[in-house]
Amino acid sequence: MKKALVVLVVLGIAGVAGWQIWVRVTAAGKQATRERTPVPVEVAPVERATIRDIGVFTGSLQPKAQFLVAPKIGGRLVKLLVDVGDPVPRDQRIAQLDDEELTQEVEQARAERDVAQANAENGVSDLELARREFERVQTLREKKVASEAELDAAQGRYTTAQARCKVAAAQVAQKEAALKVADVRLGYTRVLAHWEREDGPRVIGERFVDEGALLKANEPIVSVLEDRVLTGAINVIERDYPKIRIGQEATIATDAFPGEQFPGRIVRIAPFMKESSRQARVEIDVPNADRRLTSGMFIRVSLEFAEHAGATVVPVEALVKREGRQGVFAADVQARRARFVPIKVGIQNSERAEVLEPALEGFVVTLGQHLLEDGSPRLSRPASKMPTGTTPLRSGGSRFSRAPSRWPKNRWPRPRSGSTPAVWPRSSWPPPRRRSRFDARTSSTPAASWRHSASGS
Repeated sequence: MKKALVVLVVLGIAGVAGWQIWVRVTAAGKQATRERTPVPVEVAPVERATIRDIGVFTGSLQPKAQFLVAPKIGGRLVKLLVDVGDPVPRDQRIAQLDDEELTQEVEQARAERDVAQANAENGVSDLELARREFERVQTLREKKVASEAELDAAQGRYTTAQARCKVAAAQVAQKEAALKVADVRLGYTRVLAHWEREDGPRVIGERFVDEGALLKANEPIVSVLEDRVLTGAINVIERDYPKIRIGQEATIATDAFPGEQFPGRIVRIAPFMKESSRQARVEIDVPNADRRLTSGMFIRVSLEFAEHAGATVVPVEALVKREGRQGVFAADVQARRARFVPIKVGIQNSERAEVLEPALEGFVVTLGQHLLEDGSPRLSRPASKMPTGTTPLRSGGSRFSRAPSRWPKNRWPRPRSGSTPAVWPRSSWPPPRRRSRFDARTSSTPAASWRHSASGS
């Protein structure tokens, strides 16, 4: 029993060791095969050019200023004097409410004011009589003609007249104030479009009610917009926030006017970022004197952050990563070999990338580099030196335009598994565009029938 167990353990260890050796030998063989096998690639020259760091943001247009016009009191809307799209100067009357009741209140307040004024005039007359009587009694008292009681009585009447006169004057002031209040409330029936800054006429954006409607206090009638200058609102992420500054020029594009660009300028930058989105609001003034642009339009805003003239640039497709390092494969056209060069990237856009370090010249691999290792041989050459019957490899297209006349069969591009035959018969070139259920190497279907199904696609 123990011997059998020992034998099993020894066999297991031997099996594991053999498997490890087989894996290493297989990997080495594959590596050697990979290194020996040329790889078809496309190359592009390293250039000197001007490159710009341009950020593109999306947002919406908003009015420079917007407010709702509403009555301060309730009432029936008798007249609506404007409509959507009408220009409105400052303090123009927008609507008229029913003012019959308030007009009567003004008349009543005016009548009460007149009564108070009459009472005040009567009080002034009584005061004058009381003053003369007091002075006469005071003179008689000095001559010992009038008694002390008569003098006290005259002085009391005079003081009372003075108090009544003050009360009457206060009542006049009260009635005057009540009349002013009535006048103000009557004025509220004339609804005006008022704003403080004198910056020219504005425009009616929306209408919310019609004539004859019974309105409540502060119920909107219309909205007034300032659209000769619009505000473009965008949101900026953390990476671009330090690059933005007030006064920076912007270029605005919108789908409403394809191919056209509108100038703008950054006027406000939010001092904080929303925690939910990690974005900050940026506002851009967009002149709109001809009123072609409209509030609510979707916009794309381009901001230029930097410009480097005479920079070393490569196509952005050439950038790859190897072992956590970013770089490119420099192509030696004469030796037909490629080597990996780590680089430091500067400005990068959708087409080109700036190479800051090291100094780079010649050609770089732009397609097929995922199959390369440092020092790998290449199969293709630049477009002007490609083998007869081939074209450079293009993104999203076929590897060759037609069957190479002298291409090794095992070097033909292999299609995806399960789609089409791995090696195409010469008589059926070019390959069919749609997937075939037949494989030229394994199907029992006659070749003529297989070619017919391929060409029928």
